[in-house]
Amino acid sequence: MSELILSVEDLTVSFDGFKAVDKLNFYVEQDELRVVIGPNGAGKTTLLDMICGKTKPNSGTIRFKNRYLHTMIEYQITRAGVGRKFQNPSVYEDLTVLENLDISYPKQRSVLGSLFFRRRSDVVEKIESVAEQIYLRDQLGTKAGLLSHGQKQWLEIGMLLMQDPELMLLDEPVAGMSAREREQTAELLKRISKGRSMVVIEHDMAFVKMIAHKVTVLHQGRMIAEGTMEQVQADEKVIDVYLGH
Repeated sequence: MSELILSVEDLTVSFDGFKAVDKLNFYVEQDELRVVIGPNGAGKTTLLDMICGKTKPNSGTIRFKNRYLHTMIEYQITRAGVGRKFQNPSVYEDLTVLENLDISYPKQRSVLGSLFFRRRSDVVEKIESVAEQIYLRDQLGTKAGLLSHGQKQWLEIGMLLMQDPELMLLDEPVAGMSAREREQTAELLKRISKGRSMVVIEHDMAFVKMIAHKVTVLHQGRMIAEGTMEQVQADEKVIDVYLGH
């Protein structure tokens, strides 16, 4: 077994008496690409919300390497090396692709400072490298608002890559994409997962097959199965509560 980068133990959170996550244990290894699946309301997004600090658990622990994330606030968790992409793309639509990537670089100045000061050569190289990876090298001068939905998804992944996180959390990264864009996104995630760990929430089973090292299935806030895609697809509980529907 490889070294664990993320350890979630006995994690519980309730909203108005409803347990969205219920005594969950969840472990991710170094350099692993993990996919989390399950029906709506299973607790998938809530799990990511707690890992990144958006939601505080009622009980349990979240350990990233040697740091306890549940005791930290969002910006501290980001600085510790955890990057989060939400389900809907969150980009600056009035700024160009280049400017979106530029202001995401952690050593840059404020938003206005990033726009009006000359970029260092290492930042320019980083931007060009990331833009190439996310299929937007030829769109650097294009305003983000003019990109397709799929390209905005890629841009937000690129904005995370500018921060070089050791753990990336992606919530439904291929939602709304064409078949070709989904294939390209699978290639992208497999490529950028080398040297970092990744947790992906997804409903598209064909996409999950393309990328997952291991699949975790949640239902009613608890894990009901875990293993390869073939193993969870053959699990009777998973078929009953999710795949069969």
